Amino acid sequence: MAAVLMDGKWLSEQLTQKQAQRVKELQEKGKTVTLSVVLVGDNPASQTYVRNKQLACEKLGILGSTVLLPGDISQQELENKLDMLCADESIDGVLLQLPLPKGLDEASALMHIPPEKDVDGFHTYNQGALFSGADGVVACTPKGVMYMLKTYGVPLSGKHAVVVGRSNIVGKPAALLLLQENCTVTVCHSRTEDLPSFTRQADILVAAVGKAGMITADMVKEGAAVVDVGINRVDGKLCGDVDFDAVKEKAGWISPVPGGVGKMTVAMLMENVIDAAEKRMTK
Repeated sequence: MAAVLMDGKWLSEQLTQKQAQRVKELQEKGKTVTLSVVLVGDNPASQTYVRNKQLACEKLGILGSTVLLPGDISQQELENKLDMLCADESIDGVLLQLPLPKGLDEASALMHIPPEKDVDGFHTYNQGALFSGADGVVACTPKGVMYMLKTYGVPLSGKHAVVVGRSNIVGKPAALLLLQENCTVTVCHSRTEDLPSFTRQADILVAAVGKAGMITADMVKEGAAVVDVGINRVDGKLCGDVDFDAVKEKAGWISPVPGGVGKMTVAMLMENVIDAAEKRMTK
Protein backbone atom coordinates (compact mmCIF):
# COMPACT_ATOMS: atom_id res chain seq x y z
CA MET A 1 0.00 0.00 0.00
CA ALA A 2 1.34 3.44 -0.95
CA ALA A 3 2.44 5.79 1.81
CA VAL A 4 0.34 8.60 3.25
CA LEU A 5 1.47 11.79 1.50
CA MET A 6 2.52 14.45 4.03
CA ASP A 7 1.38 17.42 1.95
CA GLY A 8 3.26 20.58 2.96
CA LYS A 9 1.27 22.72 0.54
CA TRP A 10 -2.03 21.71 2.13
CA LEU A 11 -0.63 22.08 5.66
CA SER A 12 0.75 25.54 4.97
CA GLU A 13 -2.59 26.66 3.52
CA GLN A 14 -4.35 25.53 6.71
CA LEU A 15 -1.79 27.42 8.79
CA THR A 16 -2.15 30.54 6.65
CA GLN A 17 -5.77 30.98 7.73
CA LYS A 18 -4.83 30.92 11.43
CA GLN A 19 -1.80 33.15 10.91
CA ALA A 20 -3.79 35.74 8.96
CA GLN A 21 -6.24 35.94 11.87
CA ARG A 22 -3.39 36.51 14.34
CA VAL A 23 -1.96 39.29 12.14
CA LYS A 24 -5.42 40.88 11.89
CA GLU A 25 -5.83 40.82 15.67
CA LEU A 26 -2.47 42.55 16.09
CA GLN A 27 -3.47 45.17 13.51
CA GLU A 28 -6.67 45.84 15.45
CA LYS A 29 -4.46 46.59 18.46
CA GLY A 30 -2.48 49.06 16.38
CA LYS A 31 0.44 46.74 15.65
CA THR A 32 1.75 46.16 12.12
CA VAL A 33 3.77 42.95 11.84
CA THR A 34 7.05 43.59 10.00
CA LEU A 35 9.86 41.50 8.53
CA SER A 36 13.06 42.80 6.95
CA VAL A 37 15.00 40.41 4.69
CA VAL A 38 18.62 41.20 3.83
CA LEU A 39 19.85 39.80 0.51
CA VAL A 40 23.54 40.12 -0.31
CA GLY A 41 24.62 39.61 -3.92
CA ASP A 42 22.68 38.12 -6.83
CA ASN A 43 22.47 34.37 -6.15
CA PRO A 44 19.45 33.22 -8.25
CA ALA A 45 18.33 30.59 -5.73
CA SER A 46 18.49 33.13 -2.89
CA GLN A 47 16.50 35.62 -4.97
CA THR A 48 13.78 32.97 -5.47
CA TYR A 49 13.67 32.13 -1.74
CA VAL A 50 13.40 35.82 -0.82
CA ARG A 51 10.62 36.34 -3.36
CA ASN A 52 8.68 33.42 -1.86
CA LYS A 53 9.06 34.93 1.62
CA GLN A 54 7.79 38.29 0.41
CA LEU A 55 4.77 36.65 -1.22
CA ALA A 56 4.02 34.81 2.03
CA CYS A 57 4.16 38.13 3.91
CA GLU A 58 1.77 39.78 1.46
CA LYS A 59 -0.68 36.90 1.80
CA LEU A 60 -0.85 37.37 5.58
CA GLY A 61 -0.80 41.15 5.78
CA ILE A 62 2.76 41.25 7.12
CA LEU A 63 4.78 44.26 6.02
CA GLY A 64 7.79 42.65 4.35
CA SER A 65 10.74 44.56 2.95
CA THR A 66 13.89 43.40 1.17
CA VAL A 67 17.21 45.18 1.66
CA LEU A 68 19.45 44.51 -1.37
CA LEU A 69 23.19 44.75 -0.75
CA PRO A 70 26.04 44.34 -3.27
CA GLY A 71 27.99 41.08 -3.31
CA ASP A 72 31.27 42.93 -2.76
CA ILE A 73 30.10 44.60 0.48
CA SER A 74 32.60 44.50 3.34
CA GLN A 75 31.93 42.54 6.55
CA GLN A 76 31.84 45.79 8.53
CA GLU A 77 29.34 47.42 6.17
CA LEU A 78 27.07 44.37 6.29
CA GLU A 79 27.15 44.21 10.08
CA ASN A 80 26.54 47.96 10.36
CA LYS A 81 23.45 47.56 8.16
CA LEU A 82 22.17 44.68 10.30
CA ASP A 83 22.75 46.73 13.46
CA MET A 84 20.76 49.62 11.97
CA LEU A 85 17.82 47.38 10.98
CA CYS A 86 17.75 45.60 14.33
CA ALA A 87 17.74 48.92 16.19
CA ASP A 88 14.56 49.94 14.32
CA GLU A 89 11.71 49.46 16.81
CA SER A 90 9.15 49.14 14.00
CA ILE A 91 10.78 45.90 12.73
CA ASP A 92 9.78 42.62 14.43
CA GLY A 93 12.04 40.22 12.58
CA VAL A 94 15.29 40.46 10.63
CA LEU A 95 16.45 37.69 8.32
CA LEU A 96 19.84 37.41 6.62
CA GLN A 97 19.44 35.24 3.52
CA LEU A 98 22.12 32.54 3.33
CA PRO A 99 24.51 31.61 1.84
CA LEU A 100 26.49 34.84 1.76
CA PRO A 101 28.99 35.55 -1.04
CA LYS A 102 32.49 34.18 -0.50
CA GLY A 103 34.66 36.22 1.81
CA LEU A 104 31.87 37.14 4.22
CA ASP A 105 31.63 35.54 7.68
CA GLU A 106 28.09 34.21 8.12
CA ALA A 107 28.51 33.30 11.79
CA SER A 108 29.76 36.77 12.70
CA ALA A 109 27.00 38.51 10.73
CA LEU A 110 24.25 36.39 12.31
CA MET A 111 25.38 37.45 15.79
CA HIS A 112 24.35 41.01 14.89
CA ILE A 113 20.68 39.96 14.83
CA PRO A 114 19.45 39.88 18.45
CA PRO A 115 17.79 36.61 19.56
CA GLU A 116 14.30 38.15 19.80
CA LYS A 117 14.46 39.38 16.18
CA ASP A 118 16.24 36.27 14.87
CA VAL A 119 13.22 34.73 13.13
CA ASP A 120 15.44 32.12 11.42
CA GLY A 121 16.56 30.71 14.77
CA PHE A 122 20.25 30.83 13.83
CA HIS A 123 21.60 32.95 16.71
CA THR A 124 23.72 30.90 19.13
CA TYR A 125 21.40 31.97 21.98
CA ASN A 126 18.41 30.39 20.22
CA GLN A 127 20.43 27.30 19.32
CA GLY A 128 21.49 27.00 22.95
CA ALA A 129 17.89 27.44 24.11
CA LEU A 130 16.88 24.50 21.91
CA PHE A 131 19.74 22.41 23.31
CA SER A 132 18.71 23.10 26.91
CA GLY A 133 14.96 22.94 26.35
CA ALA A 134 14.48 26.64 27.15
CA ASP A 135 12.16 29.05 25.32
CA GLY A 136 13.70 30.36 22.11
CA VAL A 137 13.19 30.70 18.37
CA VAL A 138 13.41 27.34 16.59
CA ALA A 139 14.91 27.12 13.10
CA CYS A 140 12.15 27.06 10.48
CA THR A 141 12.89 23.86 8.56
CA PRO A 142 13.19 21.45 11.52
CA LYS A 143 10.24 23.19 13.16
CA GLY A 144 8.26 22.51 9.97
CA VAL A 145 9.37 18.87 9.96
CA MET A 146 8.02 18.38 13.48
CA TYR A 147 4.76 20.18 12.69
CA MET A 148 4.28 17.90 9.69
CA LEU A 149 4.98 14.69 11.64
CA LYS A 150 2.65 15.67 14.48
CA THR A 151 -0.18 16.85 12.24
CA TYR A 152 -0.15 13.60 10.28
CA GLY A 153 -0.21 11.60 13.49
CA VAL A 154 3.15 9.88 13.10
CA PRO A 155 3.96 8.08 16.39
CA LEU A 156 7.07 9.63 17.96
CA SER A 157 7.49 8.66 21.61
CA GLY A 158 9.80 5.67 22.01
CA LYS A 159 10.41 5.40 18.26
CA HIS A 160 13.81 5.29 16.56
CA ALA A 161 14.48 8.42 14.51
CA VAL A 162 17.44 8.60 12.12
CA VAL A 163 18.54 12.01 10.83
CA VAL A 164 20.84 11.93 7.81
CA GLY A 165 22.66 15.28 7.92
CA ARG A 166 24.32 17.25 10.71
CA SER A 167 24.04 20.91 9.70
CA ASN A 168 23.33 23.59 12.29
CA ILE A 169 20.32 24.66 10.21
CA VAL A 170 18.52 21.31 9.82
CA GLY A 171 20.24 18.13 11.02
CA LYS A 172 21.26 19.05 14.56
CA PRO A 173 18.10 20.98 15.52
CA ALA A 174 15.89 18.25 13.98
CA ALA A 175 17.68 15.66 16.14
CA LEU A 176 17.15 17.75 19.28
CA LEU A 177 13.44 18.30 18.52
CA LEU A 178 12.93 14.59 17.96
CA LEU A 179 14.74 13.89 21.22
CA GLN A 180 12.33 16.27 23.00
CA GLU A 181 9.49 14.08 21.69
CA ASN A 182 11.08 11.05 23.39
CA CYS A 183 12.47 9.51 20.23
CA THR A 184 15.70 7.53 20.31
CA VAL A 185 17.81 9.53 17.84
CA THR A 186 20.70 8.52 15.59
CA VAL A 187 22.51 11.20 13.57
CA CYS A 188 24.25 10.05 10.39
CA HIS A 189 26.41 12.06 7.97
CA SER A 190 28.87 11.89 5.08
CA ARG A 191 31.42 9.95 7.15
CA THR A 192 28.96 7.35 8.46
CA GLU A 193 30.06 3.85 7.52
CA ASP A 194 27.35 1.51 6.19
CA LEU A 195 24.61 4.16 6.17
CA PRO A 196 21.85 1.72 5.05
CA SER A 197 22.32 -0.34 8.22
CA PHE A 198 21.20 2.72 10.22
CA THR A 199 18.44 4.00 7.92
CA ARG A 200 16.79 0.56 7.83
CA GLN A 201 16.27 0.80 11.59
CA ALA A 202 14.44 4.12 11.38
CA ASP A 203 10.78 4.46 12.30
CA ILE A 204 11.23 8.12 11.35
CA LEU A 205 13.82 8.95 8.69
CA VAL A 206 14.78 12.57 8.02
CA ALA A 207 16.92 13.03 4.89
CA ALA A 208 18.81 16.33 4.83
CA VAL A 209 22.02 15.85 2.86
CA GLY A 210 21.46 17.64 -0.45
CA LYS A 211 22.15 14.65 -2.70
CA ALA A 212 19.43 13.72 -5.19
CA GLY A 213 17.90 10.27 -4.78
CA MET A 214 20.39 9.22 -2.11
CA ILE A 215 17.77 7.40 -0.01
CA THR A 216 16.58 4.38 -1.97
CA ALA A 217 13.78 1.90 -1.18
CA ASP A 218 16.19 -0.75 0.10
CA MET A 219 17.42 1.74 2.73
CA VAL A 220 13.95 2.27 4.23
CA LYS A 221 12.10 0.24 6.86
CA GLU A 222 8.62 -0.97 5.93
CA GLY A 223 6.03 1.53 7.21
CA ALA A 224 8.54 4.23 8.21
CA ALA A 225 7.79 7.95 8.12
CA VAL A 226 10.19 9.48 5.57
CA VAL A 227 10.72 13.24 5.60
CA ASP A 228 12.63 14.59 2.60
CA VAL A 229 14.33 17.91 3.38
CA GLY A 230 16.60 17.89 0.32
CA ILE A 231 16.12 20.33 -2.54
CA ASN A 232 18.10 19.41 -5.64
CA ARG A 233 17.77 20.27 -9.31
CA VAL A 234 18.25 17.45 -11.82
CA ASP A 235 17.68 18.07 -15.54
CA GLY A 236 15.89 21.30 -14.64
CA LYS A 237 13.47 19.61 -12.24
CA LEU A 238 13.32 19.89 -8.46
CA CYS A 239 13.76 16.67 -6.52
CA GLY A 240 14.66 15.61 -3.01
CA ASP A 241 17.20 13.34 -1.34
CA VAL A 242 14.73 10.44 -1.46
CA ASP A 243 13.87 8.25 -4.46
CA PHE A 244 10.23 9.23 -4.05
CA ASP A 245 8.51 6.89 -6.52
CA ALA A 246 10.20 3.79 -5.13
CA VAL A 247 10.15 4.71 -1.44
CA LYS A 248 6.45 5.73 -1.39
CA GLU A 249 5.52 2.06 -2.03
CA LYS A 250 7.36 0.98 1.12
CA ALA A 251 7.01 3.87 3.59
CA GLY A 252 4.04 4.53 5.86
CA TRP A 253 4.28 8.30 5.40
CA ILE A 254 6.35 10.37 2.98
CA SER A 255 6.82 14.06 2.14
CA PRO A 256 7.21 15.10 -1.53
CA VAL A 257 9.64 17.51 -3.18
CA PRO A 258 8.43 20.02 -4.20
CA GLY A 259 5.34 20.63 -2.07
CA GLY A 260 6.63 19.19 1.17
CA VAL A 261 9.07 20.55 3.73
CA GLY A 262 9.90 23.63 1.62
CA LYS A 263 6.35 24.91 2.05
CA MET A 264 6.53 24.23 5.77
CA THR A 265 9.80 26.18 6.09
CA VAL A 266 8.17 29.36 4.80
CA ALA A 267 5.06 28.73 6.94
CA MET A 268 7.22 28.37 10.08
CA LEU A 269 9.11 31.55 9.21
CA MET A 270 5.79 33.38 9.18
CA GLU A 271 4.94 31.71 12.51
CA ASN A 272 8.23 32.93 14.01
CA VAL A 273 7.65 36.49 12.75
CA ILE A 274 4.13 36.63 14.21
CA ASP A 275 5.40 35.12 17.49
CA ALA A 276 8.08 37.85 17.65
CA ALA A 277 5.49 40.57 17.06
CA GLU A 278 3.15 39.19 19.75
CA LYS A 279 5.98 38.96 22.27
CA ARG A 280 7.03 42.55 21.58
CA MET A 281 3.42 43.66 22.07
CA THR A 282 3.28 42.10 25.53
CA LYS A 283 6.49 43.76 26.73
